[in-house]
Amino acid sequence: MLDVGFFELLVIGIIALLVLGPERLPGAIRMAGLTIGRIKRGFSEVKSQIEREIGADEIRQQLHNERVMNTLEDQAKEAVPPVSNVKTDRHTSVTDTEQTDPVADPPSQDTEHSAANEQNPRNDG
Repeated sequence: MLDVGFFELLVIGIIALLVLGPERLPGAIRMAGLTIGRIKRGFSEVKSQIEREIGADEIRQQLHNERVMNTLEDQAKEAVPPVSNVKTDRHTSVTDTEQTDPVADPPSQDTEHSAANEQNPRNDG
């Protein structure tokens, strides 16, 4: 951040000693130290709070994504039956069809109607 070396600190100290004097310099250094400490604590609190909020947002997003995935998986399980059930259902339906006797087609309505007309001819005239 600020590259302040030993020489720069020595120059600042000498100027502060000349401006404030030897009686007020220790109180001013103590006050500056306390102020810098408060600023550092304030920045660290803000930083930790932001990190917690970012972490909480990530956790919320992850939980939301897991809920969505579970919902999709449940819907997929309901929509598609397991392959083992499909095989057994197909096998039973084929064997049931082979075991049943074919049923003769019932006569259509046209043949019944024409047979009735032949038995009872109408005399329109």
